[in-house]
Amino acid sequence: MLQLEKISKEYRTGDLVQKALDQVDINFRESEFVAILGPSGSGKTTLLNIIGGLDRYDSGDLIIRGNSTKKYKDRDWDSYRNHTIGFVFQSYNLIPHQSVLANVELALTISGVSRGERRRRAKEALEKVGLGDHLHKRPNQLSGGQMQRVAIARALINNPDILLADEPTGALDTETSLQVMELLQEVAKDRLVVMVTHNPELAENYATRIVRLRDGKIMDDSNPYLVDTTNLDPPTHKNLGKASMSFLTALSLSFNNLRTKKGRTLLTAFAGSIGIIGIALILALSNGVNNYINDIQESTMLSYPITIEAQTFDLASMMAAGHEKSNREVTHEKDGVYSNSRDVELAANVVMSFTKNNLTDFKKYLDNPDNEIHQYLGENGINYSYPVKFDVYTYDPEDVLINTDGVVIEEDDKSSTFSRFRRRGMGDMSSMGNMGNMGNMGNMGMMGSSSGNFAEMLPGQGEELISAAIKDNYDLLYGKWPQDYREVILVLDKNNEIPLTTLYELGMLPSAEYKELVDKIENGEEIAPETIRWNYEDFAGKIFYLLPASAQYEKKENGRYIFIGEDPEKLPEIMDEAIELKVVGVIRPTQESETSFISGVIGYTQALTDYLIDYTDSSPIVKDQKAQPEVNILNGLTFSPADEVTKIQDTIKYLSGLNISEKASFSIGIMRSVYGDDPQRGEMLANMSEAELAGALDQYL
Repeated sequence: MLQLEKISKEYRTGDLVQKALDQVDINFRESEFVAILGPSGSGKTTLLNIIGGLDRYDSGDLIIRGNSTKKYKDRDWDSYRNHTIGFVFQSYNLIPHQSVLANVELALTISGVSRGERRRRAKEALEKVGLGDHLHKRPNQLSGGQMQRVAIARALINNPDILLADEPTGALDTETSLQVMELLQEVAKDRLVVMVTHNPELAENYATRIVRLRDGKIMDDSNPYLVDTTNLDPPTHKNLGKASMSFLTALSLSFNNLRTKKGRTLLTAFAGSIGIIGIALILALSNGVNNYINDIQESTMLSYPITIEAQTFDLASMMAAGHEKSNREVTHEKDGVYSNSRDVELAANVVMSFTKNNLTDFKKYLDNPDNEIHQYLGENGINYSYPVKFDVYTYDPEDVLINTDGVVIEEDDKSSTFSRFRRRGMGDMSSMGNMGNMGNMGNMGMMGSSSGNFAEMLPGQGEELISAAIKDNYDLLYGKWPQDYREVILVLDKNNEIPLTTLYELGMLPSAEYKELVDKIENGEEIAPETIRWNYEDFAGKIFYLLPASAQYEKKENGRYIFIGEDPEKLPEIMDEAIELKVVGVIRPTQESETSFISGVIGYTQALTDYLIDYTDSSPIVKDQKAQPEVNILNGLTFSPADEVTKIQDTIKYLSGLNISEKASFSIGIMRSVYGDDPQRGEMLANMSEAELAGALDQYL
């Protein structure tokens, strides 16, 4: 039926040579179910593609019923695929807008089969695979298993001698996979079925022959087929037939089409008489399509711009490595205890998946106007994003100062109700468990995220603060667009709505009222919030107070800085440094807009980002840190201790600088780590005050 003689295939990329198949010799019977197994990269799919005529071998010969394919041209391969081969892939490759019946009929159209015959044979093929009741459904109305059956029916419609299946169960669940395998097993009774799979269990249960590949070579064949070539004629070249409709068939179909549409001649004559208008319409349509494509491209690039970060993570390669390891074959005899290095290899893959980009040199490349990349840039060009750190405060209707991230600033309760829903920490001492690098302690506060309800809008070209794409996709409902770094704009959704929790965070509703609402939720009480309405004027003129992260640190007498951004007593003292932001307008996405270009409820311009960068660079804490690059000015410790002695000294220095509560907490942690759950020690710790625990640590130091 089918013979492969010393088939070799290589793929070349520059100087790299990848050998996919290496002198493969294999013969196939006229009817059998062959499963090809092997790890990724072993040459399974390449072998299948060569058998199916989708790829060309470099050397050797593919012999089909005694006919050599060495001299085959493209037309010969087309004929071979059309008359001899049926394909089934993991992806079903069905045309979504056509019915199941039309998808199966399509394979016969090329051969010039009449419509009635096509429909009859297509129905028979679908009934054989159990889909006789689904002829007029679309592919998206079928399950994965049913779509795979449609693909099998389409492959069988031409009654091919060979059916090739590439991972036919790869996208199916277990039960559906078994149904598909049973169907392929039935098909293999009267024809050759060659299947590539990663599932050895399915191969063992259904295939009549299992061939294992590794590194392009056949390592094992469970049921080899040896052909006695001594009495066979040498292979000859033979065309298998036409792979397209004949000229007479096409002419006949065209003539019948014209005969049944007698008015076409008149319509054609009329269209010719107004040819100028027709050309104008075509040009207009072409221009409209081009504009539509440009709009789609612009919308896509704005929604998913090409982003280059300082450090990237290759998740795909790590998952692929993990999948390969999970499907590895056991090579030992299971007669003893063996080591499994999978966890170590996975850990190494995780580390190797991180890649650092040289953004400095890349920025120089982008800034050079002579580089060719600039000819491919669109209207918005290149934008640089800098994650500036800041907090934004405002007053609610009862004049209570709140952080727009949801923290109420009160002397008796600075973490308040909002923190139960959303809280951005500014440096939790409990998270600082690594004593090996004391210089990094205290950095948590400086690295806090910017306010979650505020988002920077895409800048425009030149001096324009706001991109034309933003203005095209948002309707200005009230006021004006921001024209200064102190001006911001309120962003609604398409329904003119803002989440209730966000309204509390923006100070539009009393925080005390929100506390009551949250308490009811936590107590399991029924709530029925009412829909509240504001006029646009109620938001216009709303004042927010932005406090840069660098302004939230106070310098102590010893030269160190402490974070006071959450201290209710200190916060009013630094509010003089706050930047007043004013809402000057209200916008809403247009009904045609499919993507939200502004992620926050309050949009600000790049002018504010530039101002904060300059402000931070000239702040005392940044200047002092630049003056002492080796020392952490938040705790006075070195970033990278030179030796163990320095590490110990830094640890003692750090612990000595803790307050009583922090020392007590640290003492409890140390004692519990030493004595575990000793009840006597636990009772002793419970009876000690914070001062006593702190004193014990001081005595130890």
